[in-house]
Order: sequence, then structure tokens, then C-alpha cells
Amino acid sequence: MTNAVATGAPAAPAARPGGAPMPGGMTPAANSIRLAAEHFAASIVYLLAGAIGLIWIAPELAIGAYPSPHVAGITHLFTLGWITTTIFGALAQLLPVALGAPIRSTRVGHLSFFTFAPGVGFFAAGIASSTLALQHTGIGLITVGIVLEIGNLAASLPQAKSRDVTWGAIVIAISYLASTLVLGVILLHNLHSGFIANARLVALATHLHVALVGWVLVMIVGVSHRLLPMFLLAHGADVRWTKRALTFLAIGVLALATGLIARIAPAVWLGTALIDCGVACFIWQAWSFYKVRVRRKIDVGMRFAMTAICFIAIAAVLGTSLVIAGPMHARLATMYIVVGLLGGIVLYVSGFFYKIVPLLAWTARFRGRMGKGPVPTVAQLYSARVAYCQLGVMTVAVLLLAGGIGAGAAHVTRCGAVLFTLGVVLFMSQIARVAFGGGS
Repeated sequence: MTNAVATGAPAAPAARPGGAPMPGGMTPAANSIRLAAEHFAASIVYLLAGAIGLIWIAPELAIGAYPSPHVAGITHLFTLGWITTTIFGALAQLLPVALGAPIRSTRVGHLSFFTFAPGVGFFAAGIASSTLALQHTGIGLITVGIVLEIGNLAASLPQAKSRDVTWGAIVIAISYLASTLVLGVILLHNLHSGFIANARLVALATHLHVALVGWVLVMIVGVSHRLLPMFLLAHGADVRWTKRALTFLAIGVLALATGLIARIAPAVWLGTALIDCGVACFIWQAWSFYKVRVRRKIDVGMRFAMTAICFIAIAAVLGTSLVIAGPMHARLATMYIVVGLLGGIVLYVSGFFYKIVPLLAWTARFRGRMGKGPVPTVAQLYSARVAYCQLGVMTVAVLLLAGGIGAGAAHVTRCGAVLFTLGVVLFMSQIARVAFGGGS
């Protein structure tokens, strides 16, 4: 138990002049700051593009047309453009700092970025517009980018000094990322050949769960095991729940995918139950960190995470309800995806952006000025008031989106999409201030 707690606890912060701690409680890896920064910059552009696209597809969402090409194209702006690109950038910092495993090759990391990032744009535009050339160009670039990234991570992970649950989560997640890519290629080929015929919706459901649960949620759970206690200054929590969450999620996705593809109802039910158990364990683990935190005031980044965890819990309930009701309930399925993706994952990643990006910017711009004069704190690089406004706007937006879809009301759904876009604009203004502002 002592060892388990130690692996999840943050390192002691370094001293600053005047006795103030170094921001963030960790030292960023200087040689990979640029690699992380370019991923984060591209991901924010895709977040804005996805939010604007959300306004466009609102009428289709309101009728539950989640399989439509327009919806699929915009969805990939969020899943590949915002979430996956952000994860790739974050891993460039997490591996050397938290696991003692520097990225094997930053050159390969940059090459992966310059193939993957534009590929997402081509692919999403091709899917949304049903343009064959854009689809093939996009999926080709995405495939090269993901293969390079997975290869780079696979070469880096064996060097890790710590092979705890975070290390295991990354291994599991990139395995599911590879599976997501294969399923995506199959679905793309089916758009033109129709070779899987009536099994398209089953393949789409499998693709979504392998991507959002197997790749993204497993990664979130594993990374949170390191970062939540670090950012909350939480010591002494029972950290065994992370391993349980990862076990349930990893096996649950496999069981669910098997049940969907083979049309085995008990396997679908088993997979759903295991995923729900994994989500419950993750929520309990996060609650344990919040409960024992030393820093009693919860900052805005961690409030984003709290709100997102609530939406993840709601999505789990909606997912179970969908299994009970059956796949013909298209609006319920759309609500499930919207709440889990936008309310859960997008907000969670946004919260960690508020912790990681200001720290990297502070390190790049002010570390050399330590001891030579006053420097701002990390928190002074952005406005907490604007961040809280963004959180409120985006929370209401997700609720309106879900309510509009549930009621089949296009105007309510579009209102939610407009509010969500406003929240993204506020977020971009914050990140621009962090990147280019002088601090106070």
C-alpha cells in the first residue's frame, strides 16, 4: 500500500525565490516542449472547427442521425483532431516526466504530427462532403501518423523507470488505438463498396466504443492516476481503484465488441456491465483524490475535470439504457454519444489543458528569468473568471444539446451548439493569452 501511494504522489515542488513553489509541482521536459506545443496548437484549431460544425449538424443530431456522413465528419474533428492530437502532445511530456521514459525520437514525433494533423482535416472534410479523394488522402496520412506515433511510443515505453498502472494504461490504450484505425479503414471501405451491408451500424458502434472507451477513456484513467494527485496535492488516497477501473474497461470493451460483431447478446450485456464497473471505479478513484487533497481550494482546471466526470457517469447510464431499449432508439444513441464525447471527454481534456499548457508556457518564457526579477505565477497567465464562465457556458450547452436531441427539437439543439461554440471561443482566448500574453 505504501508503494502504491508513492507511485501516485507528486514529487516535491522545487523552491522559487521568496519560498514559492515551482508551478505545477513538476519540471517539463524541455526537449519535447515544442513537440507538445505544436500538437496542442493544432488540436485547438480542430476543437473550434468541430464546434462550428456542431452548429451545422444540429438538425441531424436532433433527429438522431448519428450515422450520417455530416455527423461522422464533424465527430472526427473532435475525436481525432481535438482529443487524439492532444493525447499525442501530452504523452511527449508525460513519458519523460512521469515515467522516466523520454520519447525515443522527437524527429519521428514531429514527422508523425506533420502527417497526422493535416490528415485529420482532409479525412473529416472528405467524410462530411463524401469526397473520395479527400477521404483517401486523409486516411493515408492518418495511418502513417498513427503508425509512427505507436512505433515511437513502443520504442519509448521499455525505457520507463516506473511500470505502474499509468504505464500499463498507455500500453492498453495504444493497442485499442491500432484497433480503432483498422475498424475505421473497414468502415471507410464500406462507404464505397457496401461489403458489410446491414452490419454497418454494428461496425460503427464497435468503432465508437473501441475509440472512445478503449483508446481515450483508458488513457484518461491511466494518466489521471498520475496527474490528479499531482495537481490536487493529494496524498494517502487508496490508489488500487485505478487498476480495477483499467481491468474492467479493457475487458469490457473487448467483450462488448465481440458481442456486437458476433451478435451475442449476453456478451453485449457483459461488456456493458464491465464498462459501467470500470467507470464507477474511475469515479471512486477520482473522488478519493479530491477527498484527501491538501489544497482545499479546487482550481478551475480541476473543476472542469469534476464536471466532466459527472457527464461520464450520465453517459454510462445512457449507454446502459440504450442496451435495454435497443439500437433502434436513434435519439437515445445520439444523446449517449454527445454527452459522453462533448460533456465527458472534451471537458475533461479542457480541464487538463488549463493545467498543462500554462505550465509549459511558463517554463518556456519565464524559467530563465528566475532570480532576476518578478515573474508571474502559472495561474496569472490566464483569467480564472473567464475559465469559470467557459465552464458554465459549455455545461449548459451540453445539457441543451442532450435535451434538444431527447425532445427532437432542432432549435434547442442548435442553441446548445451555439453556446458550445461560444465556450470554445472563450477557451481559445484563454490559450492565446497564455501563449502570447505577458502575464501580470
